[in-house]
Amino acid sequence: MSTSAGPPPGAPAVEVRDLHVTLDGAPVLRGVDLRVEPGGWVTVIGPNGAGKSTLLRAVGGLLPAPGAISLFGTPSEALRRRDRARVLATVAQSPVVPAGMSVFDYVLLGRTPYIPSLGRESAADLAAVRDVLDRLDLDGFGHRELATLSGGERQRVFLARALAQGATLLLLDEPTSALDIGHQQEVLELVDQLRREHGLTVLATMHDLSLAGEYADRMVLLAAGRVAAAGPPRDVLTEHLLATHYRASVRVLPGEHGPLVVPVRPR
Repeated sequence: MSTSAGPPPGAPAVEVRDLHVTLDGAPVLRGVDLRVEPGGWVTVIGPNGAGKSTLLRAVGGLLPAPGAISLFGTPSEALRRRDRARVLATVAQSPVVPAGMSVFDYVLLGRTPYIPSLGRESAADLAAVRDVLDRLDLDGFGHRELATLSGGERQRVFLARALAQGATLLLLDEPTSALDIGHQQEVLELVDQLRREHGLTVLATMHDLSLAGEYADRMVLLAAGRVAAAGPPRDVLTEHLLATHYRASVRVLPGEHGPLVVPVRPR
Protein backbone atom coordinates (compact mmCIF):
# COMPACT_ATOMS: atom_id res chain seq x y z
CA MET A 1 0.00 0.00 0.00
CA SER A 2 0.99 3.60 -0.24
CA THR A 3 1.35 4.01 3.52
CA SER A 4 3.68 2.22 5.85
CA ALA A 5 0.95 1.78 8.47
CA GLY A 6 -0.86 -0.78 6.31
CA PRO A 7 -4.60 -1.21 5.84
CA PRO A 8 -6.99 -0.52 8.72
CA PRO A 9 -7.82 -3.64 10.77
CA GLY A 10 -10.89 -5.37 9.39
CA ALA A 11 -10.88 -3.40 6.15
CA PRO A 12 -12.26 -5.33 3.17
CA ALA A 13 -9.96 -6.00 0.25
CA VAL A 14 -12.53 -4.38 -2.04
CA GLU A 15 -15.49 -2.25 -1.09
CA VAL A 16 -17.78 -0.82 -3.75
CA ARG A 17 -20.61 1.45 -2.65
CA ASP A 18 -23.32 2.85 -4.90
CA LEU A 19 -21.18 2.64 -8.04
CA HIS A 20 -22.63 4.26 -11.14
CA VAL A 21 -20.85 4.09 -14.50
CA THR A 22 -22.06 5.67 -17.72
CA LEU A 23 -20.32 4.93 -21.02
CA ASP A 24 -21.08 6.78 -24.26
CA GLY A 25 -24.11 8.31 -22.60
CA ALA A 26 -25.62 4.98 -21.57
CA PRO A 27 -25.79 3.81 -17.93
CA VAL A 28 -23.87 0.53 -17.53
CA LEU A 29 -23.70 0.16 -13.74
CA ARG A 30 -26.48 1.48 -11.52
CA GLY A 31 -25.86 1.67 -7.79
CA VAL A 32 -23.68 -1.43 -7.46
CA ASP A 33 -22.53 -2.50 -3.98
CA LEU A 34 -19.84 -5.15 -3.54
CA ARG A 35 -17.58 -6.33 -0.73
CA VAL A 36 -14.67 -8.77 -0.96
CA GLU A 37 -12.97 -9.88 2.24
CA PRO A 38 -9.19 -10.45 2.32
CA GLY A 39 -8.40 -13.98 1.21
CA GLY A 40 -11.84 -14.48 -0.29
CA TRP A 41 -12.96 -15.38 -3.80
CA VAL A 42 -15.93 -13.50 -5.22
CA THR A 43 -17.14 -14.25 -8.73
CA VAL A 44 -19.42 -11.89 -10.64
CA ILE A 45 -21.83 -13.53 -13.07
CA GLY A 46 -24.58 -12.25 -15.32
CA PRO A 47 -25.82 -12.31 -18.90
CA ASN A 48 -23.94 -10.52 -21.66
CA GLY A 49 -24.13 -6.77 -21.25
CA ALA A 50 -24.84 -6.95 -17.51
CA GLY A 51 -21.75 -4.87 -16.68
CA LYS A 52 -19.36 -7.52 -15.35
CA SER A 53 -16.22 -6.38 -17.19
CA THR A 54 -17.10 -2.74 -16.57
CA LEU A 55 -17.21 -3.46 -12.83
CA LEU A 56 -13.75 -5.02 -12.92
CA ARG A 57 -12.39 -2.10 -14.95
CA ALA A 58 -13.74 0.33 -12.37
CA VAL A 59 -12.24 -1.64 -9.47
CA GLY A 60 -8.95 -1.78 -11.37
CA GLY A 61 -8.85 2.00 -11.69
CA LEU A 62 -9.44 2.05 -15.45
CA LEU A 63 -12.73 3.94 -15.13
CA PRO A 64 -13.42 6.94 -12.91
CA ALA A 65 -15.43 6.09 -9.79
CA PRO A 66 -14.83 8.92 -7.30
CA GLY A 67 -15.82 8.00 -3.77
CA ALA A 68 -17.30 4.63 -4.72
CA ILE A 69 -14.37 2.20 -4.42
CA SER A 70 -11.88 1.43 -1.65
CA LEU A 71 -9.03 -1.07 -1.73
CA PHE A 72 -7.91 -2.40 1.65
CA GLY A 73 -9.45 0.65 3.31
CA THR A 74 -7.90 3.26 1.02
CA PRO A 75 -10.07 5.21 -1.45
CA SER A 76 -9.11 4.10 -4.94
CA GLU A 77 -8.61 7.65 -6.20
CA ALA A 78 -6.07 8.27 -3.41
CA LEU A 79 -3.75 5.59 -4.80
CA ARG A 80 -1.10 6.56 -7.30
CA ARG A 81 -0.80 4.28 -10.31
CA ARG A 82 2.33 2.58 -8.97
CA ASP A 83 0.78 2.08 -5.54
CA ARG A 84 -2.33 0.55 -7.09
CA ALA A 85 -0.23 -1.79 -9.22
CA ARG A 86 1.53 -3.06 -6.10
CA VAL A 87 -1.73 -4.08 -4.45
CA LEU A 88 -3.89 -5.04 -7.44
CA ALA A 89 -3.14 -7.04 -10.58
CA THR A 90 -5.48 -7.70 -13.49
CA VAL A 91 -5.54 -10.67 -15.84
CA ALA A 92 -7.61 -9.58 -18.83
CA GLN A 93 -9.52 -11.85 -21.21
CA SER A 94 -7.02 -11.37 -24.04
CA PRO A 95 -3.88 -9.55 -22.86
CA VAL A 96 -1.85 -7.80 -25.55
CA VAL A 97 1.48 -9.59 -25.97
CA PRO A 98 4.27 -7.93 -28.01
CA ALA A 99 5.34 -10.11 -30.93
CA GLY A 100 8.34 -12.29 -30.22
CA MET A 101 8.38 -11.63 -26.48
CA SER A 102 9.74 -14.39 -24.28
CA VAL A 103 7.99 -15.72 -21.21
CA PHE A 104 10.67 -14.31 -18.89
CA ASP A 105 10.51 -10.82 -20.39
CA TYR A 106 6.72 -10.80 -20.30
CA VAL A 107 6.61 -11.79 -16.63
CA LEU A 108 9.29 -9.19 -15.92
CA LEU A 109 6.79 -6.54 -17.05
CA GLY A 110 5.02 -7.25 -13.77
CA ARG A 111 7.94 -5.65 -11.94
CA THR A 112 7.36 -2.29 -13.67
CA PRO A 113 5.85 -0.67 -10.52
CA TYR A 114 9.17 -1.25 -8.72
CA ILE A 115 11.54 -0.05 -11.45
CA PRO A 116 12.45 3.67 -11.31
CA SER A 117 11.68 5.85 -14.31
CA LEU A 118 14.53 5.57 -16.84
CA GLY A 119 15.98 2.83 -14.63
CA ARG A 120 16.52 -0.88 -15.11
CA GLU A 121 15.35 -3.95 -13.29
CA SER A 122 17.32 -4.89 -10.19
CA ALA A 123 18.66 -8.25 -9.08
CA ALA A 124 15.65 -8.42 -6.74
CA ASP A 125 13.29 -7.97 -9.71
CA LEU A 126 14.97 -10.77 -11.65
CA ALA A 127 14.87 -13.00 -8.59
CA ALA A 128 11.16 -12.27 -8.13
CA VAL A 129 10.46 -13.36 -11.71
CA ARG A 130 12.45 -16.57 -11.31
CA ASP A 131 10.61 -17.32 -8.08
CA VAL A 132 7.18 -16.84 -9.69
CA LEU A 133 8.11 -18.98 -12.69
CA ASP A 134 9.22 -21.71 -10.33
CA ARG A 135 6.04 -21.52 -8.23
CA LEU A 136 3.88 -21.87 -11.35
CA ASP A 137 5.97 -24.71 -12.83
CA LEU A 138 7.18 -22.44 -15.63
CA ASP A 139 10.88 -22.45 -14.77
CA GLY A 140 11.72 -24.27 -18.02
CA PHE A 141 9.68 -21.85 -20.14
CA GLY A 142 11.57 -18.59 -19.60
CA HIS A 143 13.23 -18.58 -23.03
CA ARG A 144 10.11 -19.65 -24.93
CA GLU A 145 8.06 -17.19 -26.98
CA LEU A 146 4.52 -16.81 -25.69
CA ALA A 147 3.14 -17.48 -29.16
CA THR A 148 4.49 -21.05 -29.01
CA LEU A 149 2.62 -21.98 -25.81
CA SER A 150 -0.68 -23.77 -25.40
CA GLY A 151 -3.72 -21.92 -24.08
CA GLY A 152 -3.29 -23.30 -20.58
CA GLU A 153 0.42 -22.46 -20.54
CA ARG A 154 -0.29 -18.89 -21.68
CA GLN A 155 -2.84 -18.43 -18.91
CA ARG A 156 -0.24 -19.55 -16.37
CA VAL A 157 2.17 -16.98 -17.81
CA PHE A 158 -0.48 -14.24 -17.55
CA LEU A 159 -0.98 -15.22 -13.92
CA ALA A 160 2.78 -15.21 -13.40
CA ARG A 161 3.02 -11.62 -14.58
CA ALA A 162 0.24 -10.64 -12.17
CA LEU A 163 1.97 -12.41 -9.29
CA ALA A 164 5.30 -10.79 -10.16
CA GLN A 165 3.68 -7.47 -9.28
CA GLY A 166 3.57 -8.61 -5.67
CA ALA A 167 -0.13 -7.76 -5.56
CA THR A 168 -2.43 -9.42 -3.04
CA LEU A 169 -5.62 -8.77 -5.03
CA LEU A 170 -6.21 -10.50 -8.37
CA LEU A 171 -8.85 -9.31 -10.82
CA LEU A 172 -9.62 -12.10 -13.30
CA ASP A 173 -11.82 -11.17 -16.26
CA GLU A 174 -13.10 -14.41 -17.82
CA PRO A 175 -9.80 -16.21 -17.10
CA THR A 176 -10.90 -19.48 -18.73
CA SER A 177 -13.08 -18.27 -21.62
CA ALA A 178 -10.71 -19.44 -24.39
CA LEU A 179 -9.69 -22.75 -22.79
CA ASP A 180 -10.92 -26.31 -23.06
CA ILE A 181 -12.37 -27.87 -19.92
CA GLY A 182 -9.11 -29.52 -18.84
CA HIS A 183 -7.17 -26.26 -19.03
CA GLN A 184 -10.05 -24.42 -17.35
CA GLN A 185 -9.77 -26.70 -14.33
CA GLU A 186 -5.98 -26.46 -14.35
CA VAL A 187 -6.02 -22.66 -14.25
CA LEU A 188 -8.74 -22.40 -11.59
CA GLU A 189 -7.07 -25.00 -9.37
CA LEU A 190 -3.84 -23.02 -9.64
CA VAL A 191 -5.56 -19.77 -8.69
CA ASP A 192 -7.25 -21.44 -5.71
CA GLN A 193 -3.97 -22.99 -4.59
CA LEU A 194 -2.26 -19.59 -4.72
CA ARG A 195 -5.14 -18.05 -2.81
CA ARG A 196 -4.97 -20.64 -0.03
CA GLU A 197 -1.18 -20.80 0.24
CA HIS A 198 -0.32 -17.13 -0.22
CA GLY A 199 -3.39 -15.31 1.08
CA LEU A 200 -4.43 -13.82 -2.24
CA THR A 201 -7.85 -12.27 -2.75
CA VAL A 202 -9.72 -13.00 -5.98
CA LEU A 203 -12.43 -11.00 -7.75
CA ALA A 204 -13.40 -12.69 -11.01
CA THR A 205 -15.98 -12.69 -13.76
CA MET A 206 -17.01 -15.98 -15.34
CA HIS A 207 -19.56 -17.33 -17.82
CA ASP A 208 -19.35 -21.00 -16.83
CA LEU A 209 -21.76 -21.08 -13.91
CA SER A 210 -20.84 -24.54 -12.61
CA LEU A 211 -17.14 -23.70 -12.49
CA ALA A 212 -17.94 -20.35 -10.91
CA GLY A 213 -19.96 -22.04 -8.18
CA GLU A 214 -17.28 -24.64 -7.48
CA TYR A 215 -14.52 -22.12 -6.72
CA ALA A 216 -16.14 -18.95 -5.37
CA ASP A 217 -16.88 -18.30 -1.70
CA ARG A 218 -19.46 -15.74 -2.71
CA MET A 219 -21.13 -14.74 -5.94
CA VAL A 220 -22.74 -11.59 -7.29
CA LEU A 221 -25.35 -11.75 -10.04
CA LEU A 222 -25.49 -8.61 -12.17
CA ALA A 223 -28.46 -7.91 -14.41
CA ALA A 224 -28.91 -4.71 -16.41
CA GLY A 225 -26.18 -3.04 -14.37
CA ARG A 226 -27.71 -3.78 -10.97
CA VAL A 227 -27.03 -6.40 -8.31
CA ALA A 228 -29.85 -8.91 -8.66
CA ALA A 229 -28.51 -11.33 -6.04
CA ALA A 230 -25.45 -11.80 -3.83
CA GLY A 231 -24.34 -14.43 -1.38
CA PRO A 232 -22.98 -17.98 -1.25
CA PRO A 233 -23.19 -19.87 -4.57
CA ARG A 234 -26.16 -21.94 -3.36
CA ASP A 235 -28.17 -18.73 -2.85
CA VAL A 236 -27.29 -17.22 -6.22
CA LEU A 237 -27.25 -20.23 -8.53
CA THR A 238 -30.93 -21.07 -8.27
CA GLU A 239 -33.21 -22.21 -11.05
CA HIS A 240 -35.52 -19.26 -10.43
CA LEU A 241 -32.81 -16.59 -10.59
CA LEU A 242 -31.16 -18.10 -13.66
CA ALA A 243 -34.50 -18.42 -15.46
CA THR A 244 -35.36 -14.84 -14.58
CA HIS A 245 -32.09 -13.14 -15.52
CA TYR A 246 -30.56 -15.47 -18.12
CA ARG A 247 -33.88 -16.60 -19.61
CA ALA A 248 -32.41 -20.09 -19.41
CA SER A 249 -33.94 -23.46 -18.68
CA VAL A 250 -31.61 -25.23 -16.25
CA ARG A 251 -31.47 -27.73 -13.45
CA VAL A 252 -29.30 -26.94 -10.43
CA LEU A 253 -27.84 -30.04 -8.79
CA PRO A 254 -25.81 -30.35 -5.59
CA GLY A 255 -22.09 -30.81 -6.21
CA GLU A 256 -19.17 -31.68 -3.98
CA HIS A 257 -17.83 -28.12 -3.94
CA GLY A 258 -20.82 -26.10 -5.10
CA PRO A 259 -24.01 -26.12 -7.16
CA LEU A 260 -23.82 -27.63 -10.66
CA VAL A 261 -25.85 -25.89 -13.36
CA VAL A 262 -27.09 -28.17 -16.14
CA PRO A 263 -28.86 -26.70 -19.20
CA VAL A 264 -32.00 -28.59 -20.19
CA ARG A 265 -34.35 -28.21 -23.12
CA PRO A 266 -37.38 -26.05 -22.34
CA ARG A 267 -40.57 -27.99 -21.84
